[in-house]
Amino acid sequence: MRIALINSRVDAAGVNIRDHLGVLLTEGGRWPLADDHELVFHEVAGRLIYQDRIDEEVDADLIVFISRHASAQPVPALTVHVTGNYEAADLGGEPGALAPAAPAWMHAILGNLAARAPEGYRVSYEVTHHGPTALATPSLFVEIGSTAAEWADPAAGRAVAESILAAAPQETINLIGFGGTHYAVRQTAIALASRGAFGHIAPTRQIGALDPDLVRRMREASRAVAAYIDKKSLPAGEAARVERLLDGAGIPLLTESEIREIGDLEWATYLRIRALADEIAPGSRARIHGLAGQGTPVPVDVNRDLVEETVKSDKTGFITALDGLPVVHLSKGSTEVLPTFIGFACGSSRLASDITTLCVKLLLISEDAVIDGDHLVLRKVRFDPEKARRLGVPRGPLFAMLAGGKAVEIGGQTVTPDAVQATSIKRIHIPGLERYI
Repeated sequence: MRIALINSRVDAAGVNIRDHLGVLLTEGGRWPLADDHELVFHEVAGRLIYQDRIDEEVDADLIVFISRHASAQPVPALTVHVTGNYEAADLGGEPGALAPAAPAWMHAILGNLAARAPEGYRVSYEVTHHGPTALATPSLFVEIGSTAAEWADPAAGRAVAESILAAAPQETINLIGFGGTHYAVRQTAIALASRGAFGHIAPTRQIGALDPDLVRRMREASRAVAAYIDKKSLPAGEAARVERLLDGAGIPLLTESEIREIGDLEWATYLRIRALADEIAPGSRARIHGLAGQGTPVPVDVNRDLVEETVKSDKTGFITALDGLPVVHLSKGSTEVLPTFIGFACGSSRLASDITTLCVKLLLISEDAVIDGDHLVLRKVRFDPEKARRLGVPRGPLFAMLAGGKAVEIGGQTVTPDAVQATSIKRIHIPGLERYI
């Protein structure tokens, strides 16, 4: 791949970064950008934001603009973003135009910046803004902000130079983003914790400018497979409007937790899991645990009573333990774990056995449970309000005390918790139960 690194001679930060790139390359060492690709350095006389059609002068597959960042609220910052204008072109480019993005490269450089930033520097995406926009080649800006002191800071220049040279993009989930401030706080946090790689991001202040065509072009310019909305940053009506725009464009919408949970799952496999989850339980939420890579998703059924009793007994422990299994669990409404799970076809039998084993072990630990042949027998003791009433205990705080295991005084007599308890027995049939102990 041929990669152009472009700076302006009137941009102190760009010159700072360019100088450190030269020093690092002279020092040698392993730098993926230089070792695995052909680098082209190019300097222009004017500001980078006005360099429309620069890719007609510089032959490259990717353009990295190295630049300064200025802000009305100056904070030391290292940022990455793609260029474009949702509305007017006040800072270069054309109105309503979006440049082709390079989400995987921005994701890689953002992660490197987070690992290398000097103390006191904030690392983030910026939302889509300013020119150039008339580009056919994917590009990104990497910037030092936000005052002359930071632009000339050698520590910042070296950190950015190292972050660029160390970039080695992995397989990402390309996204477009909606909502938030100029510094795209939620999108940045997602990218740093997952494979979610943002291209174009529209901030809260410009959501009103979006229309079906602009959303479609955001997706195309970002080569996005899905979208994320920072709903907390948007009025409910605006968030709903963006959802309708995405639905109309056929763009899947992911929550932050869904993006994080995808982990190492191949994207097409993840889509098949979502579709299967909707077949099993329409409207359900699929939570991915240790499932990774690619495979054929299939339903995995586990004894309903066994799952329900395990969740009642130790929901947190059960869900946490699922993280160690190649499984997806489903929830719907108030049912936090449905008895049908999702796994890959090649390991579905083993998965059903492992989940059953987990349930049995948790119930034997946390409940009054015994094994009787092929039955798991649960003995449950509960507070019986009818018994309490017959003993003269009035409803209210005394009920709560008895239910909590504390004795109470009524008319000079002591009523103990065991006096107001009822015992029930539940037998769960599990063929071959001895295998799961």
